[in-house]
Amino acid sequence: MCGIVGYAGYRNAATTLVSGLEKLEYRGYDSAGVAVYINNAIVVKKTKGRIEKLKEILKTVSIEGTIGIAHTRWATHGAPSDKNSHPHTSNDGKISLVHNGIIENYKQIRDELIKKGYQFDSETDTEVVVHLIRDYYNGNILNAVFDAVSRLKGAYSLAIICADEPDRLIAVRKDSPLILGIGKNENFIASDIPAILEYTRNVYILNDGE
Repeated sequence: MCGIVGYAGYRNAATTLVSGLEKLEYRGYDSAGVAVYINNAIVVKKTKGRIEKLKEILKTVSIEGTIGIAHTRWATHGAPSDKNSHPHTSNDGKISLVHNGIIENYKQIRDELIKKGYQFDSETDTEVVVHLIRDYYNGNILNAVFDAVSRLKGAYSLAIICADEPDRLIAVRKDSPLILGIGKNENFIASDIPAILEYTRNVYILNDGE
């Protein structure tokens, strides 16, 4: 069980995401991380340990972007470590994602991607998904996500951002909880409602496959 938060709007994304993560720490505290779109690139900060450690790291850097994703982890595949922490990012840095759930066929997909030249930095099943999305990506991140999840077996909720499409935050779920929060000129995603109640009470619960 892990916690996911995503934000797209006008606020400082890193601050907003960490605030949401703190409401979800009951879902995991092995590690925490954020990925934020800034100046045509995705900046990732993540660490083994509790959210408080991530907050200390973020105090040392300036992250001013307004769209991003975040994660607090309860380790399943791969021991708690900086490398196994989410978000995971494609080799070229274009796509970053967070994941709650278990991908049952990740070893088969991982072997396929390694043969294609993809390099893996972690022991997680999640990293398979980000490289698979990158393999399908041809300019439309939504289509790439559709193609990738059609290959996945297991349970997942995913939040994805792409450096080439900075105005889009993609969310998808299957057998793993994920909600949308609809605000004024801003939107949220989260594993559970308390993460976003500070900002909006207008909540939509995603159905399987959405």
